[in-house]
Amino acid sequence: MVNTEPLLPINSDEIHNGDLKEPPLSFSSDHLDGSSDNLLSQLINLLFVSLAWTFDAQLTFVNIFTDADPAWHCTSGDSSGASSCLSASTPCGLPPGSWAWDFPAHASVISEWALECASPTVVGLPASAFFAGSLAGGILLATLSDSALGRKNMLLLSCLTMSLAGVLTALAPDVWTYSALRFLCGCGRSTVSSTALVLISETVSGRWRDKVSIVGFLFFTLGFLSLPAIAYVNLGSSWRTLYLWTSVPCACYSVLLCFFIKESPRWLSVQGANKIDAAASKSSSNFSTIKIIWNRKWASQRLIASMIASFGIGMVYTGMPLNAGNLGTDIYLSTALNALAEVPSALAALFIVGVTDRRLSVLGFTAACGALNIACVFLGTKAWRTAAEVASFFSVCTAFDVMLIYCVELFPTCVRGSAMSLIRLAIVLGGAIAPMLVAVGRRWSFVSFGVFGLVIAFCGLATVCLPETRGRSIRDTMEEEEEEEEDCRK
Repeated sequence: MVNTEPLLPINSDEIHNGDLKEPPLSFSSDHLDGSSDNLLSQLINLLFVSLAWTFDAQLTFVNIFTDADPAWHCTSGDSSGASSCLSASTPCGLPPGSWAWDFPAHASVISEWALECASPTVVGLPASAFFAGSLAGGILLATLSDSALGRKNMLLLSCLTMSLAGVLTALAPDVWTYSALRFLCGCGRSTVSSTALVLISETVSGRWRDKVSIVGFLFFTLGFLSLPAIAYVNLGSSWRTLYLWTSVPCACYSVLLCFFIKESPRWLSVQGANKIDAAASKSSSNFSTIKIIWNRKWASQRLIASMIASFGIGMVYTGMPLNAGNLGTDIYLSTALNALAEVPSALAALFIVGVTDRRLSVLGFTAACGALNIACVFLGTKAWRTAAEVASFFSVCTAFDVMLIYCVELFPTCVRGSAMSLIRLAIVLGGAIAPMLVAVGRRWSFVSFGVFGLVIAFCGLATVCLPETRGRSIRDTMEEEEEEEEDCRK
């Protein structure tokens, strides 16, 4: 029997005020008594669900180190090529014996498979394949958390697929197999963060929703921040080791998911009361929830505007860490600074959603991020470029966090999982384009920093079309959301 006990109790005022319409979930007295044992169990559940974000971050950004351009140096083995070697910026085209890698060839996929002279398309293929897989997975799995699987089983399937694909990636014999397995890994992780966020948001009362959402962001930061440490410990080791370090713990976590987390009480309520929109029959396809959104003008407008803004945020959020190597500074330092920027950004998002409008916040931070990215093109010194890049990443992280909380509040329970998956799809689509821009940006910085700045600034303007949700309770059905919309107009 599934335990529907809510994380951090949903109080009776919220039920009466419409945050949970009849028939409400059946809460026993011990669910609301606030006992220390009960709260401890709920806190463990919250932290365990949020841990999925850590593995999502690790397997998303691990290629920053596995696919990095390895350091190299000139040798004295070939005097005829010595002069050309000293003036070269890359080892491509240099005579054999005139240069060598600083670390063993197996330290990076570039050196192991001799990709130093490969085109940007081939070099960026594994990263793009990962985000293309996330795109495909988002399309195929978008509605399953609202229909057949639910939140818990969707998270289990995603984490298990992601981890197993990561383990197999460590066995890849060439760049093509490597790219195919990164595609599979991306397909698995496509719904991890969105499902975890929805599951957490639906198991708490309205006054706790903003706070617990930030917990997931902090766990993502933990995963991102752990990568430079793991890579540094394995400095000079095979890039395959990094995949094992990140994938094996995720596989163990996937098994424990079966026993340590509970299904969303809101989802169980909607399913049990048969409150999926009347347009969806029992025999309809899993994509019926998308039809429900599309058939209502207000819902489709919200989805399109959210996806446009999320596309720009996703491109820059993914591209900035990958672009760290183009700053000309130490890649470990740059990545660590970017990861550290996520901590104050999560705390800033927690403060911002409590004191100001979501729409204004996203609009402001996307504009600031755009301006700082463009500044990176024109700043001359490495120190100033690094400072602008970190500030830009802080801005996009804050916009990312606020946008996800905003989107959870824009859609009712019956379609929330599908809407969040499609919004996540837009983030991933932007992320899939970013590696190619980063690869070209190694030669022309405007192609990466400049394009990033222009895209996020213009895409952020789409939030102007969205209604403000600050202070509103989330709804369970389309009808309840429409009633809320009508009440706001009066």
